[in-house]
Amino acid sequence: MADSKDSDQAQPAEQAQTQQPVQVQVNADHAMASYANFCRVTGSPEELIVDFGLNPQPIGVPKDPIEVKQRIIVNFYTAKRLLAALQMSVARHEAVFGVLETDINKRVRPGLNQPNQQAPAKED
Repeated sequence: MADSKDSDQAQPAEQAQTQQPVQVQVNADHAMASYANFCRVTGSPEELIVDFGLNPQPIGVPKDPIEVKQRIIVNFYTAKRLLAALQMSVARHEAVFGVLETDINKRVRPGLNQPNQQAPAKED
């Protein structure tokens, strides 16, 4: 039989997991937007460092260093919340538009890495 103290402690944890996310008001009047097609994640035991930049040569190894334009530093709690939000957003996008292929070689040359789609002719 469970102790009443244990069941009292379990209830807030269960309630926290089933609560709907709250809508937080955001003021984006002074937000700066930039585009990135490159991202690098490094870090320490306490935080993650996410660098964003523009790779002008997305196929192959770039001949010049990629210039980092934005650096975001987050703690691991924020990183985990960001991961969940990104996973949910990508899943919604893929549900509507199809699976996103992250290998650029397959997107640029779709037939390059796939076997021939035609079936061999049968001989009688």
